[in-house]
Amino acid sequence: MPERGPADYHRIMYFDALSFLEDERDAWRPYEALFTLPPEQLERPVVGPDRWSARDLLGHLVFWQEHALAVARELAVGPTSPSRQRDEAEWAARGDAINADAVAAWRALPLDELLERARTVAGELRGHLTVVPEARWLKDGAVQAFFAGETIDHYAEHAADLDAILAAVR
Repeated sequence: MPERGPADYHRIMYFDALSFLEDERDAWRPYEALFTLPPEQLERPVVGPDRWSARDLLGHLVFWQEHALAVARELAVGPTSPSRQRDEAEWAARGDAINADAVAAWRALPLDELLERARTVAGELRGHLTVVPEARWLKDGAVQAFFAGETIDHYAEHAADLDAILAAVR
C-alpha cells in the first residue's frame, strides 16, 4: 500500500461507479488465467520482476484486495474506515515488510483455499462497492485513489510478473 499524496492522485478520475467497477473487472481478468494452471506451475518461481510464482502473485494481489474489501465493508456502514487509517499507519512504519509477511502467509495456505479466495474476493469487493455510498468513495478523491491503488493500478504494476509467469508455462 503505497503512501499517496497530491502528486500521486489517480490519473483517471472516475465520475460514476459503474465505470470504475468495469475497469477493475477488465484489469483483473488477465490474472484469472492463473486459476487454470496445474499446481506444479502455480508453485514454480519464474524469472520476472519479483521472481514470484503464480501462487505468490495471486496471494499478494488478493491480500491487498482483501484489505480493500475490509475498507469497503466499513464504508458501507459508516463514513470512515478505521482499517484504512490503521493500515496506512502500519504501512508508513513497516512498508515492504508487510508485503513479505503477506507472501509468506499466503505460501502457507492450502492451494485450494488460495485459489478459492482468488476467485471470489475481487467480485466481493466489486459487490460491496456497489452499496458504499458514492460520497464515501467515488466522490472522495483520496478514497477513490485508495481503491484504484489496491486494484486497477496494483494489477498494472504486476503485469510484467503475470507476463513472465504465463510465458514460463507456455
